[in-house]
Amino acid sequence: MVNRSTGAERRKSGTALPVEIWVLVGAAFTIAIGFGLVAPALPQYARGFGVGVAAASAIVSAFALMRLLFAPVSGRLVQKLGERPVYLGGLLIVAVSTGACALAQTYWQLLVLRSLGGIGSTMFTVSSLALVIRMSPPAERGRVSGIYSTSFLIGSITGPLVGGALAGFGLRWPFVIYAVALLVASYIVYAALKNSALALPEVAGDTPIMTFRQALAERTYRAVLWSNFGNGAAVFGVRMALVPLLVVEVLRYDEALAGVALTVFAAGNAVVLFLSGRWSDRLGRKPFMVWGTLICAIGTGALGFAPNLTWLLVASFVAGFGSGMFTPAQQAAVADIVGSGRRGGPVLAGFQMAADLGTVLGPYVVGLLAERVSYGFALGVTGVVLASAGLVWMFVPEPLQRKPLAEVTTRPTERDT
Repeated sequence: MVNRSTGAERRKSGTALPVEIWVLVGAAFTIAIGFGLVAPALPQYARGFGVGVAAASAIVSAFALMRLLFAPVSGRLVQKLGERPVYLGGLLIVAVSTGACALAQTYWQLLVLRSLGGIGSTMFTVSSLALVIRMSPPAERGRVSGIYSTSFLIGSITGPLVGGALAGFGLRWPFVIYAVALLVASYIVYAALKNSALALPEVAGDTPIMTFRQALAERTYRAVLWSNFGNGAAVFGVRMALVPLLVVEVLRYDEALAGVALTVFAAGNAVVLFLSGRWSDRLGRKPFMVWGTLICAIGTGALGFAPNLTWLLVASFVAGFGSGMFTPAQQAAVADIVGSGRRGGPVLAGFQMAADLGTVLGPYVVGLLAERVSYGFALGVTGVVLASAGLVWMFVPEPLQRKPLAEVTTRPTERDT
């Protein structure tokens, strides 16, 4: 087995990233493409059990809700067991529960199985971020975050396209294909990390642990939580829930154009996502956090006032461009806060929970505003949330240049809440 010191040397050497990071990037692509494959089919699949639209939508909400509720547990599991077993365990839970969805005979079976998938999802999300932070050279964190985010983006774009090609085979097949792909990805990750010095579990007694309470005492971490809440609400929640309705019910266009608007958002992301991560390593996280959230806010707010398709597509592109600016910098900022010499499972879990909370609350609250006031007002409020995050970031320290805090060793079993 390769010794631990070799892993340390590899972290400090040159600009070539460790192969283990590329394995995680490939796994992230597989996860994203599979999620994009299943997500469009899921509501229709649920409706096939004779339930209404609200019940079908609850299948999607249950997945996000379980991610939110189980995130603190995932953080503690990473703290006690290490990143690798939690990551692999999460992948296997999602794989088995997703495959079982294809065999569901009732709506309630589908609801329970999809909820279990949410538990596995937050396990590998928190642990993969922890692994990436620990494996990334400190000077390359923004670049790695950009690559990692780009893999998710490409997978998310490709998934629905593959799903459309498989539509003729029935609604159960996407679940089967996704389950098999996850099992394959689990084996590849297991084989790649099995003898890796970088992925070796750290000795808890020798490694300081940053608790959620310690991180929350920092203004930068509080800013990260707020911006990630806005990211979850606007980018993952409101955009997916309201933009298709805006296209069909307000602008009176065909449903297919809703997919075009979402694709244009992804295109705006793709233009800058990789480069913004690399540049944030040189220029700092704050410029990308401030300008990215403000640009995304402008684009999001403008969507609600779109009088025609051209306006809608331009606003979608602008919102995607802004999102692509701040997403890698935000993940890199979390890595800066935790640092290379500490473990931060609860800190990463809190970061993930902020986005999940936004994803759960955003569509519901903003949907009520759209229903009772207008789409323009609702999306304008969403833009204000994002803009407020940019304003908050103007007044916090730059994470990339911050002096490391005095390391406070915490027992692994100590509660952080």
